[in-house]
Amino acid sequence: MTATLTVTESGRADAVIARAMPELSRSFVQKLLEEGRVTCRGRPVKKSLRLSAGEELTLLIPEPEELSIAAEDIPLDIVYEDSDVIVVNKPKGMVVHPAPGHADGTLVNALMAHCGQSLSGINGVLRPGIVHRIDKDTSGLIIAAKNDQAHKCLAEQLKSHTLSRTYECVVIGNMREDSGTVDAPIGRHPTDRKKQCVTEKNSRPAVTHWRVLERFPGYTHLECKLETGRTHQIRVHMASIGHPILGDTVYGQKKPVPGLQGQCLHARRLRFVHPGTGEEIELESEIPEYFADILKKLQK
Repeated sequence: MTATLTVTESGRADAVIARAMPELSRSFVQKLLEEGRVTCRGRPVKKSLRLSAGEELTLLIPEPEELSIAAEDIPLDIVYEDSDVIVVNKPKGMVVHPAPGHADGTLVNALMAHCGQSLSGINGVLRPGIVHRIDKDTSGLIIAAKNDQAHKCLAEQLKSHTLSRTYECVVIGNMREDSGTVDAPIGRHPTDRKKQCVTEKNSRPAVTHWRVLERFPGYTHLECKLETGRTHQIRVHMASIGHPILGDTVYGQKKPVPGLQGQCLHARRLRFVHPGTGEEIELESEIPEYFADILKKLQK
């Protein structure tokens, strides 16, 4: 498939393309650049090349490879499904797509068994149908596309911030205000490649709106609404203002919380315009047992 892109903002080629085409993951864009599949005025573009607004790029996007990932009959908590999209309530501890160390047991393995060949191929062989991601130890709603047209439509909604994602979390410390916004760019950590951080260097804009749901001694129950969707965004933003998420041993306290695996963070609500009908769909996931147990302990 051939796609053309007119650059609207200057910056590194890989970052510019990833921002302009959110349906393609950053790693997939870098692979296209490394393979010489992105050209400008007939010449291959290197991922580090700085592009200027107005330049026109041509992308040769390969047809989806035949999947080598095994379909696995893993039970799914399906919240909504039709011929275009499927929305799943992902449990804490499940990885979204195969990666080193997680070759099976992922959401993608389960979707392949449930949907068969009915998944978008836009995001490459490892991420069929995946429009956005949530962390392994974050529970809650995630949407996948069953065809390329639906995927493109949902990705455009992500880009224009009309695909609304609302989370709930418990953070350490007492928030002084009842609501607020963290507007701070996020990029890869300079020394730890597995982490993100608030930084001006090689970063992307990131905005998280939050409001207090309930206060406890030393902890606060929050609702967080994403305006952008960067890797680990809520976790990084909350830690950056001195209120890391309870149980987050990467960005918060290193000591695990007894009885809690990973961060206390749940993707609670999802709102989007249906790519086929144009109807607004709003879905909600109940607070899972682990989260409810934490709240009960704090209330006591």
